[in-house]
Amino acid sequence: MAKEAADHPAAGDAPSQGASQDTRSRAARALAAANMGEFEYDRRTGHVTISSRMAAITGLAEGVTEDGRDLIFSLIHADDRERVREQIAAGLAQDGRYEVRYRMVRPDNGRVLWMYSAAAFDPPDDPEATLIGVVQDLSERRVDDELRATMVAELDHRVKNVLASVQSMALQSARKTTSLDAFLKTFAGRLEAMASAHTLLTATRWRGAEIVNIAAAELGGLAPGQAHWRGPEIVLNPRATNALTLALHELATNAVKYGALSVETGRVDVTWRAMSDGGFELIWQERGGPPVIVPQKRGFGCTLLERVTGRELGGSAVLEFRPAGVRALLRADASALAATPKLPATAAPAAIEAERPAEPRQASTGGGGPDDIRGVKVLVVEDAVLLAIELESGLTEAGAEVVGVAATLDEAQAMLALQFDVAVLDANLNGESVTPVAAALAARGQPFIFATGYRDADITTEAFDAPVVRKPYNVHQIAAALLQAMGQARAAG
Repeated sequence: MAKEAADHPAAGDAPSQGASQDTRSRAARALAAANMGEFEYDRRTGHVTISSRMAAITGLAEGVTEDGRDLIFSLIHADDRERVREQIAAGLAQDGRYEVRYRMVRPDNGRVLWMYSAAAFDPPDDPEATLIGVVQDLSERRVDDELRATMVAELDHRVKNVLASVQSMALQSARKTTSLDAFLKTFAGRLEAMASAHTLLTATRWRGAEIVNIAAAELGGLAPGQAHWRGPEIVLNPRATNALTLALHELATNAVKYGALSVETGRVDVTWRAMSDGGFELIWQERGGPPVIVPQKRGFGCTLLERVTGRELGGSAVLEFRPAGVRALLRADASALAATPKLPATAAPAAIEAERPAEPRQASTGGGGPDDIRGVKVLVVEDAVLLAIELESGLTEAGAEVVGVAATLDEAQAMLALQFDVAVLDANLNGESVTPVAAALAARGQPFIFATGYRDADITTEAFDAPVVRKPYNVHQIAAALLQAMGQARAAG
């Protein structure tokens, strides 16, 4: 029995060795998964043992390298070398370990890598012991971090520019108007124009927008059959997009109030063409409206067109008050065009026309207008209280009867028992989808529209054959969409 005990290892020996091998195997798999390479540094001999994983990451030779410490330090970027020496020395002196980040130059191809390295004494309490450590290539992560920082800085820049532009527009609009009501209407219209430009740019990730889409967004729902636009495919950069959007908005607003679009017989033609110098020329021409009278004083709209638009486009803007109709000539140089002429697919101009009319003519109290909703009973479902109040007031002033205003999904479902002709549904109610309400209305053939700030990719509206109006909107857009929804329901019934 004694001999058997001597000839065979103890029962626990084999499992112990197997467990050690399994631990090393798991550690190796973990290092590979983290894209890390390991090394050992013998402080007594100066030899560095480089693993195959570290060799693949750094371009160093695999195996034992004499004077490896000096070799590795020589590959650290000159601007980081002394800092890394100090951080390693301080870390080892304090608690026997260190962590550093630095740039290194690969010896095989000269690429500069952003590296992370950490090491500790083994055993921990022996300052003369071997250092066991790892390295990791952070270059890709560093690029992502720098890109993120650049994007945050760009966002900060754009937000400040937008706020400054809004502040300037508010001050200028206030100086040029004589009543609070006139100021609110003018300022709201200009904010809508800025929002329209932002929507177009967001759809292309701020690469730019085509002139045809800008014209469609500003003129599409203005006066069906009275506004026409045509020209070649020309893509503007974000700055020029904002400038042209505001310019067309000001021209359209003036045409609705005083010019060709203030009467049924009027017409607006917008044409543009490419110029030999790489820019473009755009002509706005009104016909068939009341005789034009040259204004005695220039408003902010004229100032915006003549002094701001031309400069923002890198060209000029000329506004002419001809007796037969207002004419504007906008010229831009090549700097107004986007660097990348081809853009991702966006909504077709026809779709933008339906979604975002610029400044429809005032709702008529005499009846017969394109957005005459007198007597129509409306249910409003909107979680933004101020917006709901403003929408209720606007619809009431236009002659509609608002039978109820719901701010939550539960309130909306409870109000479905009320008697109404059509409903306005905010697509998202405090984080809850309005889909159950829309589904209930659709099941009983009740017309409704969606009023939302989300794009199609963010909400589920395509399942319903209902008009969609984008925020910010005005009462005329809502009125037109309500009439469209009721017309569709009558046709289907």
